[in-house]
Amino acid sequence: MDEKTYTVTGMTCAHCVLSVREEVGEVAGVEAIDVDLATGRLAVRGDGIDDGAITEAVAEAGYEVEA
Repeated sequence: MDEKTYTVTGMTCAHCVLSVREEVGEVAGVEAIDVDLATGRLAVRGDGIDDGAITEAVAEAGYEVEA
């Protein structure tokens, strides 16, 4: 199982966190998600995690992954 960490910008509330969790949770291979509102940290665990798919899911939720 892989674990990858990303920094998400633009989140300001608990609803933002829920939106990111929901969208990222639909990405193939994702088994666990941890989102920290204060730091913008998004930790994703699973098999074969695709960075592009995670970035797209975060964008679908209305936020951005820092490059």
